[in-house]
Amino acid sequence: MHRSLYPLTAASLALGLLAGAPSAHAQSAILNLPRVSQHALVSQRVGITDITIDYHRPLVDGRQVFGGLQAWGQVWRAGANENTVIRFGDPVTVDGHALPAGAYGLHMIPGKTSWIVIFSKNSTSWGSFTYTEAEDALRVTVEPRASPHQEALTYEFDQPTPTSAIVTLRWAEIAVPFTINVDTPAIVERSLRDQLRARAQFEWQPWMEAADYLLANGRSAEEAANDAKQSIAVEDRFENEITLSRALTKLGRADEARAARTRALGMASQAQVHTFARTLQGQGLKSEALDLFRENIKKDPASWTAHNEAARLAAAAGDFATAVKEMKLALQLSPQPLRDQHADLVRRLEKRDDINR
Repeated sequence: MHRSLYPLTAASLALGLLAGAPSAHAQSAILNLPRVSQHALVSQRVGITDITIDYHRPLVDGRQVFGGLQAWGQVWRAGANENTVIRFGDPVTVDGHALPAGAYGLHMIPGKTSWIVIFSKNSTSWGSFTYTEAEDALRVTVEPRASPHQEALTYEFDQPTPTSAIVTLRWAEIAVPFTINVDTPAIVERSLRDQLRARAQFEWQPWMEAADYLLANGRSAEEAANDAKQSIAVEDRFENEITLSRALTKLGRADEARAARTRALGMASQAQVHTFARTLQGQGLKSEALDLFRENIKKDPASWTAHNEAARLAAAAGDFATAVKEMKLALQLSPQPLRDQHADLVRRLEKRDDINR
């Protein structure tokens, strides 16, 4: 007589579920009921890369966890119920080891002095019961640390930076950290090509912002120059001409860089020239900045900007009496948000402090 592989009736299934689970914490593999180890999802963006951990949070509940509930040296699901899953939106490194973008089952092997953190290509299992080392994408060895008591297992992203974050598992009295690094500039550079094929391509700002990012992060100056030119093609402005000048300077094309800068300054407002000259001072190009101040004053000698620049020229010449007088005029004429800044400059000049440094 043929027997069904699945002979359970609804009644016998219900009986089995009731017999196998304490009534105070009823759980089901089929129904959506509250679980003792509750579901959690944590995420951190590093640069433009999203990292997400999807896990369940077992409780200590008065038990000895490591070396008791979880034996030393045995593979553990690093959570409860289904696989703990970690997802990377882009390629990363884990403690210096490369790992492609994607979803991974996160397992760990606890040890008294060191732990093994495992990233498995299988992220869809229940716990570690079917785990096999053949499916490992990466293993790293890390050092556990003592930690204040943590009743419910938790994952946290510590010390985030534009290119890294430390993922830390905390449970009972143990913390287990591992470091995720992301090559943010390279990822952004690749992403920009796709972003600039969308609606952004029809506006001047995104092309210029892309060029500025590439220059600021030491990426392709040639690509930055091309992006700046595309921005100019959409709308020729002071901002994108200056960006083009910077890119051409990095490429060693000095004559073209000077031409772009001349075009930029020719269409700039007095405030834009002032900001650019102050940038030059920050780069140590004091003489060039002072020359721009002299020319910029002529645009509107009665403005707060002109008096500010006259004060800077006087201070550079060591004439602090004139510098104080001019900066007080700038203080009187400046917009309210700049008043405190100008008042501070007056105080510095009264102490014969060269504000051009």
